[in-house]
Amino acid sequence: MLSRVADSLYWMSRYIERAEHTTRLLDVNLNLMLDESAHSADRRWQRMLHALGNPKSVAWAGDPYALTQQLIFDTSNKASILSCIISARENSRHVREQISTEQWHRINSLFLQVTRPELQLAAPADSEQPTEFLQQVMEGVHQFQGVTDSTMSHGEGWHFIQVGRYIERATATALLLEAYHADLWSQPERIPEGNEYLEWMGLLRSATAFEAYCKVYTADLTPDRIFEFLLLDAEFPHSLRFAIDNLQHALESIEGESGRSRAEPLRRLAGRLQAMLSYSSVDEILTGDVVAYLRGIQIECRAIHEAIYNLYIDYSVQAALAG
Repeated sequence: MLSRVADSLYWMSRYIERAEHTTRLLDVNLNLMLDESAHSADRRWQRMLHALGNPKSVAWAGDPYALTQQLIFDTSNKASILSCIISARENSRHVREQISTEQWHRINSLFLQVTRPELQLAAPADSEQPTEFLQQVMEGVHQFQGVTDSTMSHGEGWHFIQVGRYIERATATALLLEAYHADLWSQPERIPEGNEYLEWMGLLRSATAFEAYCKVYTADLTPDRIFEFLLLDAEFPHSLRFAIDNLQHALESIEGESGRSRAEPLRRLAGRLQAMLSYSSVDEILTGDVVAYLRGIQIECRAIHEAIYNLYIDYSVQAALAG
């Protein structure tokens, strides 16, 4: 596969996943506004920005609707929902011949939906409840991902889309868990109650995990179980382990189809991270430095990203001939 095609498919998928993650966090935190004090509001929105990687030029100033508008529509912020969807559509346009007509129609419809002029002209306080708009965006993203899986041949291009999706998801989940550390795992014996219960429920909903968690542990929310589920569960799609397992599977499939003999460094990086999550116990992790552990996962994901670029996208002619 041409490197430019792999690059566009990879980033199309990452931007779509990033848009969905930001949309979901905004939706959850707006819904939690019904039960909060001024102090908890400050802490909650600051924590959300941490979970989004503290985007440049974005700060909590006390107005949740102004912050929501900024995180949705501010194109000077490359991580805003609008910026991500514009970038995803542009990358999909570059590989129009590689994706299905249904995929193109879906992402184009999503782009037209979020770029309607009346949305950006409306003052945040005067517009209809933004949660309705956020729900529509999430539905559009889910439809695109579903159409991708059901209409695109599951060959090398599709696997690059999976790589983009799961490396973005793994990084986002690690950041989300890190953002909650001070309020949750720094005091592992603390049992949430009252408003604290809503905070932990908000964390699970931020990863679309509340119902799935309850099926495994019932509604008994405890810090170690929440951490174990979001980090180590092998079957839940938004857990870190699930994301890394699927990332590794996609990389193995790409290697098999491309026949690259130089894939050993990338295979080793991904395999090491997969083994770390597959054979760790939550007790071992919680007795150590949780933040360092989560940041280590983010560093490993960046290293995997760089290795993917060196091997498949930004490689030299000599390296290509040697492979």
